[in-house]
Amino acid sequence: MQYRRQFLSATALAGAAVPMLSNAQHAPKTAHSPILLTVSGLISVGNRGPLDPTLDQMMLKQKLKFDKAQVFDFAALTAMPAVTIKPTLEYDNKPHVLKGPLLVNVMKACGANITETTTFFMRAVDGYAAQVSAADAIKYRFIVATHLDGLPMALGGLGPLWGVYDADRFPDMAAKPLADRFIACPWATYHIEVKVS
Repeated sequence: MQYRRQFLSATALAGAAVPMLSNAQHAPKTAHSPILLTVSGLISVGNRGPLDPTLDQMMLKQKLKFDKAQVFDFAALTAMPAVTIKPTLEYDNKPHVLKGPLLVNVMKACGANITETTTFFMRAVDGYAAQVSAADAIKYRFIVATHLDGLPMALGGLGPLWGVYDADRFPDMAAKPLADRFIACPWATYHIEVKVS
């Protein structure tokens, strides 16, 4: 994965600033900091309107479309019950402590009706995307990580959010080569679409 995913280019970083401004405009009145996660698709709740083709430039370039979405800032995500995991990461082959709410709990906060056919299509700032079924998200206890080794994750590293799980805890995943365990885990996750497979 380290060869497949490169750190953000200067162009991506420049493009990321525009959605932050746009998301500030669409942020719920209770948001006190920039929006980090936008959830769209099959949700019943929404606290922002449709994609704005003028201001949501990064989302537009990544061909996202939605009529409504649920957005979360850092405070909203860290207010949810957190789970701590300690997977061995491919970047340095060492275990690290990651903390954040369960992915399914974030989806439930959006009013998603989670069934056996529900999937979560997670997209990263650099355009990398991965789909995880709700069944796998529950089985492997995927989290939306907000912290790495006790500190909030920074943009430009693995954060500020990472859809991830503890591959070491599951024999079927632990048996895979380290670089293959996190294919469904986009770091710098900023958008999740709830779909039916």
